[in-house]
Amino acid sequence: MSSSVAPSDGTNVNERTPLLDAGQQGQKKPTPLLKLQISILLLALLIEPISSRYIYPYVNQLVSELDITGGDKRKVGYYAGLIESLFFATQALTVLYWSRTSDRIGRKPVLLIGIFGLSLSMLCFGLSKTFWGLALSRCINGAFNSNIRVMKSIMMGELTDSTNIAQGFALMPMAWSIGATLGPVIGGTLEHPKDHFPNVFRGEFWSQFPYFLPSAVAAAIAIICFLAILLFLNETLPRKRTQEKPTAPADEALDAPENAVEDAPVPMRSLFVPSILIPVANYACLAILDIAMFALQPLFYYTPIERGGLGFDPVIIGFWMGSFGIVNGVLQTIIFAPLVHKYGPKSAFQFSTACSIPIFSLPPITNIIARQYGINWLVYSSLTLSLILTVLMDMGFVSILIHITAAAPNKRSLGATNGLAQTAASIVRAFGPAASTSMFAYSLQHKLLGGYAVYVVLVTMSVFSLMLSVKLPESAEKKGVICGTIP
Repeated sequence: MSSSVAPSDGTNVNERTPLLDAGQQGQKKPTPLLKLQISILLLALLIEPISSRYIYPYVNQLVSELDITGGDKRKVGYYAGLIESLFFATQALTVLYWSRTSDRIGRKPVLLIGIFGLSLSMLCFGLSKTFWGLALSRCINGAFNSNIRVMKSIMMGELTDSTNIAQGFALMPMAWSIGATLGPVIGGTLEHPKDHFPNVFRGEFWSQFPYFLPSAVAAAIAIICFLAILLFLNETLPRKRTQEKPTAPADEALDAPENAVEDAPVPMRSLFVPSILIPVANYACLAILDIAMFALQPLFYYTPIERGGLGFDPVIIGFWMGSFGIVNGVLQTIIFAPLVHKYGPKSAFQFSTACSIPIFSLPPITNIIARQYGINWLVYSSLTLSLILTVLMDMGFVSILIHITAAAPNKRSLGATNGLAQTAASIVRAFGPAASTSMFAYSLQHKLLGGYAVYVVLVTMSVFSLMLSVKLPESAEKKGVICGTIP
């Protein structure tokens, strides 16, 4: 006997249906978004890309200053990639723990712990002067960053319903993009402040710790987010319902066990089914392509032209990586919801995955142009095209998160379902930076395919990911979760 609850509009919702299926038959108009709560959640979302990306503009320069490369800039990629891989390795080890914990004690306390831990880890990074000190700081950062990474989709899923989930998820790229813009700009403009702002930052401290200022600014933003969540964000984890007084003993005997199961987190083994594993596998494929691209991008910008890059300094690197955040926020906010409304999340995801093929084809072309003609308008045109394609590829994350949210067995298992997806993504992200940057360095050292072998490998991976996306279920579209519900 299935249980149901009666919403305010009088329709019955069967709790055996998937998470996003509930309430669709009786709701024609989109439910208004909870503006204050979603605004605070979006503010919290800022700190995830800031904490993970603010080191990108200067990390290669920082590694080259540690005297561990022997003066050979071709080896910088190995160590810079290792730092980022350790960050994602600790994400993989902790993300499922955070998500399962949030299913038990609530989303808000777990989120607060994560943001506070991030602020401390960033301060430690700015004060580290050895390679292993930097690596340890990034490990701590990854452990707490995984907390925010999983909480964002869980809480957005709980703050929305089937009629407005696309609108809610479409706002996430805007907030993330603001953070993705601020992070590289903070790192690119505030490193070595004694050199850039000698009248303000004087003294021996700034010579001893030239990368502390960007870390301190990023940590301060994290503390602001912490206070906003502490004071204004409500808990979103549904409380375990108490049974209404039954009309007959027989009803109590039939209903109580079933409700106890449906309203409780499901065992982890029950999540290993095709309806959940297929979206998770697609999410993991997009994640490794994305992290490989973002790990290679600053290395490609930093490496001298004659060695396969563009020879940019940290300020220019910060500008280009910050530009991605701005363009990403604007374009995704404008086109994501209409795109999903017209074609559905599966087609939108496939289109995004296909964009990775030209993205990994452009760097060799750009370097060849720079070798022949220097840094000219053709180079900037190529970088701009790559920027737009990257934005389109990143739309795939929102599309696949909608599939993953829809696959959750019930709301109290939303944390575990998202945790499984984030664990898979974090595992591949742990290998992505070190693997891609090491392939970049190895390709250059041994002149494999002219030094461009790494891009051939990544294009091949992109084609495989596109083939896998065909297996995504059509259920999100067929059940009316997205199509026909966006105004």
